[in-house]
Formats: sequence, structure tokens, C-alpha cells
Amino acid sequence: MQDLETNLELQAVEEVVPGVQWDVIVVGAGPSGLACAIEARRRHLAVLNIDKGCVVNSLFNYPTNMTFFTTPELLEIGDIPFATLNNQKPGRSEALEYYRKVAAHYQIQVRQYELVDGVTGKDNNFAVLTTDRHDRTHIHKTRKVVIATGYYDLPNYLGVPGEDLAKVLHYYKEPHPYYNTNVVVVGGKNSAAIAALELYRHGARVTLVHRGPGIHAHVKYWIKPDIENRIKNREIVAYFGTSVKEISPDSVVLSTPNGESTLENDFVFALTGYHPDYAFLRRLGIELTKDQCRPVCDPGTLESNVPGVYVAGVIVAGSRTNEIFIENGRFHGKLIAEDIVKKIKPE
Repeated sequence: MQDLETNLELQAVEEVVPGVQWDVIVVGAGPSGLACAIEARRRHLAVLNIDKGCVVNSLFNYPTNMTFFTTPELLEIGDIPFATLNNQKPGRSEALEYYRKVAAHYQIQVRQYELVDGVTGKDNNFAVLTTDRHDRTHIHKTRKVVIATGYYDLPNYLGVPGEDLAKVLHYYKEPHPYYNTNVVVVGGKNSAAIAALELYRHGARVTLVHRGPGIHAHVKYWIKPDIENRIKNREIVAYFGTSVKEISPDSVVLSTPNGESTLENDFVFALTGYHPDYAFLRRLGIELTKDQCRPVCDPGTLESNVPGVYVAGVIVAGSRTNEIFIENGRFHGKLIAEDIVKKIKPE
């Protein structure tokens, strides 16, 4: 990263916004990012969250009728109880309400719909450059930076011709728009299985395509037999050991163990997973391991190789996004805040 002294543009802005505004800026306002802010506020640090979407934007973009695979208490942050109907597994709408209330309770300041373009400067004197939804640029000055950007915004693409067609979707919201259409769902894990089942039960003609030999072993125990039975009964057609070769406006070409197969098709859900924004991390100067793209950081404090820049949440796991969830990522904030209090330099 560039020092502030060598960046003429920032020097000009600095004349308008003198001095450090914040002790900590958290890039991201998901559960892990909010947990970081809460722990910072508990230690009387001035903290700001910045998110390119709304509060808990990734959860907002989850399927409308999604149910979490965990219990409410494992989603709690800030020691605020998560009450649900009959203490059952919470749904998306309950989670959104919970995290809104937690943010309000702790009076977390969040700049929503503001994209972080970059971070410049050095430890105890950073400038976070952003662009809001009206294309206005902003600079926020801070002593420390925490990156808690998650991974749900960047899908793993198939890399095949036709993937850029409007009929190809990498996120599934709800089944109604696909009634009486031919839908291909690509993937064999939880999100693909859930989407295939919902689409089938709401009148779509569903074909599941997965490169593996069958439904993934880690699909939840109450979903796996359901999808397998639908496949066994031919209510959902499945192609295993198969990949998508090409997508056209009216069809999909598959590479199957028995050769190519062309299917009539109206929509494709490529639910093949997501990954952190590695390019953004590298632009900040954060080193990534070669094998799993994990940010290089102190495991005890989560400070990266860039002094004053910390990482939190699922991005700590790099490409192993199945290792860190809300349940364990929510504890990163305490490690980070404790270290910042020890290291922060007073004015």
C-alpha cells in the first residue's frame, strides 16, 4: 500500500478532512463484521462499518424461504438472545430482524451501499476510499482496518460458452417465477439440493447436473433422502459425473459419461459455490497462501501481514469456506478488538 505522504490525491482530501476520524473501520456489515464492531465499541473505540450493500447483505440475498442449519444461540452476537418461534431453527426473515435489532441496540454506525475501492496509508493512519450508490467518492480516516467481506458476492463460474446469458443465475431466491419451465440446477450440495426440491414442488421440470458420483455426503440429513428419493422416482432427473459444456437460449449441452446430451432449457441455476474477493485482499497487500488462498495472519490476533489490517469471518479460511460460519466467525471480533486496544496509539 502507498503511504499517505506519497499520494497527492489523498493529501488534497486530507486538507478537507484533517485528522483521524475513527479508531477502527470494519469493511463489511455481516454478522462477523457487526461482531467486530460490537467488541470495539465495548472497549470504547470509535468504529465504523462500511458495506457495499445493506446490513447483513449476504443474508438478505439468501433464498427467501431459507432455514438455517443451526440453532439460534449459535447465531447470536453481542450477548443478545436470538428468540425464535418455538426455539426452532431460524429462518432468513428472523435472522434479518435479529441482526437489525442488534445493530440498533449497540448503535453501530454503518455506511450502507458504499463500495470500498481501496485502502491506503499505514498503521495508525489509514485512508479508506469509497464510492456511494450515487457515484460520489468519500474518504474515511482510521487507525486500524478490519476486513470482514465474506464470500457470497463472488460465485464460482462454470466457465462455459453461454454462461453470460440472462437465463443463467448464480443465486436462487424463490421458485414461483419458474413454474412450468425447464430448469437445470448445477451442483450437488445443500444449496443445489434445496433449490431443486423447491423448484420441483412448485411446478418446474427440474434436471440436476453434478460432476460428482452422487448427492454430496455432507448434504443435511433431512434433505439428502428427500432429493435422492425424488431422483429415484424420476420426479427430478439427475445426471451425475456430468458437466455443462455449453448454454444456449433454448438448450443446455451436457458432457455425460455416455457422451453429449442436449436438453431443452429455459433457466440454469449454477449453484457451484462462492469465494472471497482475493483480488481485493491482494490490492491491500495481504499475502495469500498458495494452496488455499488463506490470508497470512497471526492466528492469535488475526492481524494480517500488513500492520494494522486485520481479517475476520469466513475470509480467514480462504478457499475452505466450509470451515468458518457465523457460529465460529462471530468470535473473531473479540480477538481483534483486544489486540487493537493493546496496540492503538493515542493522539
